[in-house]
Amino acid sequence: MSEHAPLGGKIVTKPFMFFAFLFLIAMAFLAARFIFGLGAVTNLSDGYPWGIWIVIDVMVGTAFGCAGYAVALLVYVLNKGQYHPLIRTAVLAGLFGYLLGGMAVMIDLGRYWQFYTLLWPGYVHLNSVMLEVAWCVMAYIVVLMVEFSPAVLERFGLKNAQQKLSKVMFLVIAIGILLPTMHQSSLGTMAVVAGNQISPLWQTNLLPPLFLISALLMGYAIVPFESMLASLGLSRPLETDLLGKLTKVMLVVTGFYLLLRFGDLLWRGALGLAFVGDLDSIMFWVENILFVIPILLLANPANRNSPRLIFLSAVSLLLAGSIYRINTYIVGYHPFAGGTWHYFPSVGEIMVTVGIFSLEVMLYLIVVKTLPVLPRAEAKQTA
Repeated sequence: MSEHAPLGGKIVTKPFMFFAFLFLIAMAFLAARFIFGLGAVTNLSDGYPWGIWIVIDVMVGTAFGCAGYAVALLVYVLNKGQYHPLIRTAVLAGLFGYLLGGMAVMIDLGRYWQFYTLLWPGYVHLNSVMLEVAWCVMAYIVVLMVEFSPAVLERFGLKNAQQKLSKVMFLVIAIGILLPTMHQSSLGTMAVVAGNQISPLWQTNLLPPLFLISALLMGYAIVPFESMLASLGLSRPLETDLLGKLTKVMLVVTGFYLLLRFGDLLWRGALGLAFVGDLDSIMFWVENILFVIPILLLANPANRNSPRLIFLSAVSLLLAGSIYRINTYIVGYHPFAGGTWHYFPSVGEIMVTVGIFSLEVMLYLIVVKTLPVLPRAEAKQTA
């Protein structure tokens, strides 16, 4: 018998309808965007060519999608088999994060009808970090589909195909670990290219490893976040014991990240900017206090058995990593031309972002209720 099972129950529930309503609102704004152009819906400009569709939906969304990457490192590289029950839900989170991140890129492209040039040899620029990110993300989406396919094959009783796939899965997993390592660090490299348009509080040659480590942290944090929300919303027992063990990994990685982050600031002599009192410095402290909170909450081993503290720590890490990316690409970004450029997302940009995340929630509900994703011991029929 499989260790996973579909949750079952009705798909179209009141929460599902609520998220569907938000998604329909987003569709209305997207219709205006594709008919009348980016300027009709967004507050983008020559000074701020990227807004929250890229920074939140892609930079943050794909970091949320690093759940599969983070858990795979534990299970398959560090040989921590105790975390194996989390792998399918982590891969599912990764698949949704990257699929919807790719969708956001398509929405943000000015000439979206020319997206094919990403793969057209005549347009390829091998020195472009953006090209590397695009190729890696597209390839990783395919890898995540293959990694998640055993759940689909199992659902339809295709045991022979499942056995054949298992023989090459080690290679798929290896590629699945390589690709996020490349493109998550490259998301930091793209900010390095912006030079002194980004505040020294964030601009550093260490942006690639900092982006990679923070993405890994967000990948670990999304696992208890989704697990506990699913337990409450879908009437499943809490996975406190296993998630409590995962928090040890979160704490170690968080501590290493903070040492690297503040060590870099001290080495470059940029830490003094954190005490200026402007918006940059305020957001800097908000970001890093959120990174510190999980250490304070979970430093005591007894607290790692508290579902509430585990959940709060996961939320804090997700917010910290998200704000770090927003600070790097929006708050700490000061384009030239005498500071005349300003950006704040429009209602349309916000609603499209909300709609994309709403779509992810709906897809999650459909998949866990129809496919063997959740551990069987904790799967439960719902009304």
